[in-house]
Amino acid sequence: MTPVSDFLTLEGVSKTYRAAGSEVQAVEQAAFTVPSGQFLSILGPSGCGKSTLLSMIGGLETPSTGEIIIGGEPVKAPRGDMGYVFQDATLLPWFSVLDNVLFPVRLRDGRTEAYRERARELLESVGLWEFRDKRPDQLSGGMRQRVAICRALITDPQILLMDEPFSALDAISRDEMNVALAAIWDRFHKTAIFVTHSIREAVFLSDRILVMSRRPSAICHDVMVPFPRPREAQIESDPDFVRLCGTLRDKIEEGYKG
Repeated sequence: MTPVSDFLTLEGVSKTYRAAGSEVQAVEQAAFTVPSGQFLSILGPSGCGKSTLLSMIGGLETPSTGEIIIGGEPVKAPRGDMGYVFQDATLLPWFSVLDNVLFPVRLRDGRTEAYRERARELLESVGLWEFRDKRPDQLSGGMRQRVAICRALITDPQILLMDEPFSALDAISRDEMNVALAAIWDRFHKTAIFVTHSIREAVFLSDRILVMSRRPSAICHDVMVPFPRPREAQIESDPDFVRLCGTLRDKIEEGYKG
């Protein structure tokens, strides 16, 4: 059994794709643990296997070797106690904001009324309750991603998986979403696995950062983020913040060199 302190464990996890008679190793021998309630970012350049690793944690892909354990149970398929946020908000255009947030409940058992108060709490926490009757095309990109985060949290999942959810936003909206997500995490305090290629974003949001090397991708560095919570945007001008970003940039470059 996985100890309570180690909510998520990866043991020798690799992923190899086979196509047209050749093999591509996307992830090589990933091994780490994540305590319950930790915000962990997986950082690395595009194409290094970050999203593949997240998909295996979420049960969307099967490891070629190794095992993933969550709460003492091996991951064999997507679990009901996970929330997902993807690069695109993937909201249903014919549903209102409120109905989109409640959609996972509708799929599970249809008892949406029992979750309405939680939906209100979530939407209020991101400043969108007054937009509850709007359609997705009436919202900005950042607002749609806030709805997607609320939808991921509606069933009170144990773990939140996020795959570069702000990568399509402009710089100002992305900064706003980082602050919003930090506030959401401080309030609901879920175990979070966050994939990004933004060093600054990873440092601002995370308790801990794993750096992945170039393909075949391996975890080459494991870095704790020392800044206390809650965090405000102004921390990004702190010399220690800037220094840590520089250290991580150096580690990513080391990973490129292999």
